[in-house]
Amino acid sequence: MIVQSPPQDQSDAGHFVIAMQQHTAFAGSLAVHFGNSEFAGLEPREPMQFVVDHHDEGWLDLDARAHQDPTTGLPYHLTETPLPQIISTSAGSPAFNEKHHPFSGIISSMHTYGLYHGRYGLSDKIFLDAIPADLRPEVETMLSAEEDRQDRLTKQLQETDPAYASKEHLFHAYKQLQFFDTLSLYMHMSAQGQRGQAEFHNVPRKIGDDVTISVRELPGAVYQVDPYPFMHDNLELSTEGRYLSPQPPGTDLAALLAKTEIAEQKVRLVRT
Repeated sequence: MIVQSPPQDQSDAGHFVIAMQQHTAFAGSLAVHFGNSEFAGLEPREPMQFVVDHHDEGWLDLDARAHQDPTTGLPYHLTETPLPQIISTSAGSPAFNEKHHPFSGIISSMHTYGLYHGRYGLSDKIFLDAIPADLRPEVETMLSAEEDRQDRLTKQLQETDPAYASKEHLFHAYKQLQFFDTLSLYMHMSAQGQRGQAEFHNVPRKIGDDVTISVRELPGAVYQVDPYPFMHDNLELSTEGRYLSPQPPGTDLAALLAKTEIAEQKVRLVRT
């Protein structure tokens, strides 16, 4: 889960808790509207849209349990989740996506593998370096299995849709997913008014043509995007979540979240 701290001027508002399925739903809404005369859209559209919508599906069971962080009284925030629990989610998303389509499975597997390897060089954050020695054999076995999955599914894709099986096209699609994921994290990891300005590197306009997209937060949940990669200006999107205050130790957070009203955070994306 992603657990936002309240805005500085609303400390009593509670923490906005976003399940990973709600995070991926927002990423999916970005993907639906991605593409214009400058930026190529999703291709193949349906399998690519599916994997964006479900790229963190492996978190579903873990989020449903809503384990309590004893230091906060809230569910574990994404970056504070115990490593054994994170590792347990890693293969779940590719396995789920593979059942839908080989292309979806490959891109999901690349996403899992890339998270441990600095997003294939697109990021300087190497999660694998943070894995302690006692867990490293398990992680390395999992990552080896993902390499095997990618090889196997690529061979399948070469037989059915060879145009989409090239390394160039797969990496192009992978970079699109990374943009949707990281832009969603920008919106979700911090509260409105605290997101500031960010740059998103290696966003593909077309195969072999990447740019850096800057996003600047303006008052009123408006975000100026340059260059603008979406079909329509003034794009309004929302994230679902639930507001929750810290709870006493031993609270059944899963039951509490289930009966807590769903709320929304809305944003509007505009051209410069």
